[in-house]
Amino acid sequence: MDPISVDQMYRIEEAGHAMGFEKKFMMENAGAAAVRRLLERAPSAKRVQVLCGMGNNGGDGMVMARHLAGHGAQVSLALMGEPGDLRTEESRWNWSLLERMKSVSLAKLDESFGPDVIVDAMLGTGISGAIREPYASAISYLNRAPCFKVAVDAPSGLDPQTGEASEPACRCDITVTFHRMKEGIPSRPDLTGAVYVEHIGIPPEAQEGIL
Repeated sequence: MDPISVDQMYRIEEAGHAMGFEKKFMMENAGAAAVRRLLERAPSAKRVQVLCGMGNNGGDGMVMARHLAGHGAQVSLALMGEPGDLRTEESRWNWSLLERMKSVSLAKLDESFGPDVIVDAMLGTGISGAIREPYASAISYLNRAPCFKVAVDAPSGLDPQTGEASEPACRCDITVTFHRMKEGIPSRPDLTGAVYVEHIGIPPEAQEGIL
């Protein structure tokens, strides 16, 4: 299948939601699919650090943290802001679940955690403009860390529409993107690593009139 634009993906998600396939189900399926790929590529991972942004990409990471804890991993989740500033209903809902869990540590970025895997769920397809703090420091930390790195939807700092990258940008071993390939992703294997496209249950009818 041909890649699609970021705008087309947004419109497809909105159309699916209008059909009754709620965005929190898309988020749940996305996070679960990304965990399956992570465990396939790094089956011995026991300590996983999840870096979450304030939008739906961060929500995908929250779903991953919950699933990874269910697989017995020790999970530390760092949110790039205050919980009260989470931008979407779906992310707030998933955060509320994590707050009830003792098996996931919710903390500021801990560079001494010593992860086997870092999950980049910070910016995804929502990048715009220069990389600001605390994202810039978190991206630099990820790039320094001697472990396996997984990007959710797109590495933070990479514009998945144009393929242009900010400085800094996450350099990952694998990228798990959802529904269809985005146009700019294939041009930057130096940042994405191996790319997997996972279906998340959006009805094909949601594409009608968009693709």
